Amino acid sequence: MNKRIWFLFLTIFIDMLGVGILIPVIPQLLGNASSPYYLLTGGNEKFGLILLGFLTASYPLAQFFASPILGTLSDKRGRRPVLLASIFGTALSYIVFAYAVIIRNIPLLFISRIIDGVTGGNITVAQAAITDVTTPENRPKVFGMIGAAFGLGFIFGPFLGGKLADPSLVSWFNASTPFFFSGILAFINVVLIYLFLKETNEHIDPERKVDFFGSVRNITRATHLGGVRKLLIVSFLFNAGFAFFTSFFNVYLSHRFHLDAGGIGTFFGYIGICIVLTQLFVVRLVAKRWHDSQLLRIAYLWTGVALICYLLPTKLWQFYLIVPFFAIPNGLQAANFNAFLTKHIDPKRRGEILGIATSVNSVAQAVPPLLAGAIAALFATWVPIFVAGVLVMWAGIQFRRTVPRGSPKNFILS
Repeated sequence: MNKRIWFLFLTIFIDMLGVGILIPVIPQLLGNASSPYYLLTGGNEKFGLILLGFLTASYPLAQFFASPILGTLSDKRGRRPVLLASIFGTALSYIVFAYAVIIRNIPLLFISRIIDGVTGGNITVAQAAITDVTTPENRPKVFGMIGAAFGLGFIFGPFLGGKLADPSLVSWFNASTPFFFSGILAFINVVLIYLFLKETNEHIDPERKVDFFGSVRNITRATHLGGVRKLLIVSFLFNAGFAFFTSFFNVYLSHRFHLDAGGIGTFFGYIGICIVLTQLFVVRLVAKRWHDSQLLRIAYLWTGVALICYLLPTKLWQFYLIVPFFAIPNGLQAANFNAFLTKHIDPKRRGEILGIATSVNSVAQAVPPLLAGAIAALFATWVPIFVAGVLVMWAGIQFRRTVPRGSPKNFILS
């Protein structure tokens, strides 16, 4: 396998490790009034939930406007310089967030997340770089390995985040420590890319024009992309559902089972182990027997059902039994959707199309936290999880209606 692929896997792993570190800590800042790290005075937890929704949404909203620009720049200038700039922005944002936690400055938290969103095209560009150096036949396996890198980040990240925020382990650990650690990791990532990554884009087009105000127009353009448009609707529904789940599942765990940052970190670490095992073994086994479209027809519906099943346990150990039944279909979806999409994209427009897809997904990821915060405050923290399951199952129904069995080669039009 191309050496650059392994290095890009390392890049994605380090990036996702930084993201995973934050998972157990952020809900303690605004979503759990009983936490010693809660930033609001007076214990107004309902307002904190709404504010947490807005904070969660600020990153994908900023990414919505920036990702198409970064995608086009990666076609125009190359993947390497865009990766350097975007990951440096991520590193800076983590440091700003840590400082905001120390001085208890909520507006600065938002500024930090916006900085990360504006420069946060690193995963999209890394995926484009990987497709540059892989054949269509190998992409399901390669994207499965990308999923494993995601999973490894979620194994070690949440566990580290919970421990780095625990002053009983080290006296000077607090809620800001995980963010400083994530910032250092991102800076290391920048150095590694600068020293070792060679450019992957063999179709650089210096004449490509960058539309700095084209994000909103990208949504309109997405409606004129033939088969891609229909797949983007599926992706939108899935990502919207998944955003409902990810934005408030950790809060749900805090409220339902009174888990602190360490407990949430341990649980998400277990989810990460299941995801990695799925990506490394299950994806490879089933890819030999079934086509990517066949797997996706099953994965979406199965994932949606598993999400709703998370509402059934009354004891924490019961959650652990459900996780594998969630990780397997989710892993199959993650490994096969991008491979299915990129298989029919013109290599010269790959960064552009993936940038448009990221814009669509950014909207899908931005709106649910805004709604989930209000829903959780008005009703209960479990309601966003139920909405998540319904939307993901809807994505599965839409995929079955959109993609015929056998997935004809001329289905997707770029």
